[in-house]
Amino acid sequence: MKNKTSIFDKNKKKNLSLGISTGTIATATAIVALKSLIDHNSENLNCVEVKAPYGQLFVEISEIKKVNSFKSIASAVKYPYYDPDVTVNHKISSAIELKDKTSEDNEKIQIIGGSGVGIVTKPGLQVEVGKPAINPVPQKMIKDNLNELIPKDKIAIVEISVENGAEIAKKTMNPRLGIIGGISILGTTGIAKSFDDESWKKSLICQLDIAIAQKVNKLIFVPGNIGEKYAIKHLNANKDQIIQMGNFVGFMFQNAKEKGIEELILFGHIGKLVKIAGGIFNTANKIADSRREIFTCHTALCRGSLEIIHQIYNSKTSEDMLAILKKENLDKKVLKSISNSIIEIIKNRYNITINLIIIDIKGNILIKT
Repeated sequence: MKNKTSIFDKNKKKNLSLGISTGTIATATAIVALKSLIDHNSENLNCVEVKAPYGQLFVEISEIKKVNSFKSIASAVKYPYYDPDVTVNHKISSAIELKDKTSEDNEKIQIIGGSGVGIVTKPGLQVEVGKPAINPVPQKMIKDNLNELIPKDKIAIVEISVENGAEIAKKTMNPRLGIIGGISILGTTGIAKSFDDESWKKSLICQLDIAIAQKVNKLIFVPGNIGEKYAIKHLNANKDQIIQMGNFVGFMFQNAKEKGIEELILFGHIGKLVKIAGGIFNTANKIADSRREIFTCHTALCRGSLEIIHQIYNSKTSEDMLAILKKENLDKKVLKSISNSIIEIIKNRYNITINLIIIDIKGNILIKT
């Protein structure tokens, strides 16, 4: 049910499970900047109501600056909530400039990106190449909220800016997605939920969309940055080929299958990929960690002695287990057995053919199928 909702509790800002999306803040500041130009009682605009898909939301405004009779700037701070959101505590601003409408003006509202808002450079995202990374829902929110306020003989140019946007974007997936120079203005409902897993998953899927749009061949799935580094080194791969999975292995394979990908290279460290041999498709340690059990099982299948099986089971790291197996000349057999299980499990569950490359902590290739 849509509610008239105030996200902020001034006394409990650090205990919120909900936050305001960057799109909502951009909309709120645009409303205030516009009202300060057309309403002489703008001193009461310290809190503004925004119509969002979620419902009516209220956003606190931190600053209003009237530049002249036709231009004004308003800002708001994105307050903390339970999520490692890089835009938290940063200021998002909208500059509104009113101009006389001419016969050549097809749009009543023009939205552009200012300082700290990224530019899209690769196809496959919701925004066209060359445009500021302001997603469709925030753009629609801005237009819907401003449309009735703009005088009939005027058009409004809305410029969205983000404080330190270029710097904080480096901590996001934006550089990988080809969004350069700043962050994206996001949001689908108007609110930001503290589901950082869900927002991260959406970013991971964008990699697939971009690769498909560019018709990239021979996709290489890696757990993260280390896998990417060594995939570039060993496979002479370019970054557009490489798809980071994070811990969401099953999620990424499922999406790959749904998008028509039938074969790929899986490249990564043994400590992560071994978990797949146990049917674990979320490789976060807090979810599951059965490395020693899987190594122990495959050591037994490869006829390791009872003493070696005990040593493997009592080891703490994958590197320790490999060292024990190598000493007994069992490492290649056990790795082959584990690799076969990984390939078979992925094939059975997702019907995707895997070419598997497993490396150690130093990036040395342990096995290549």
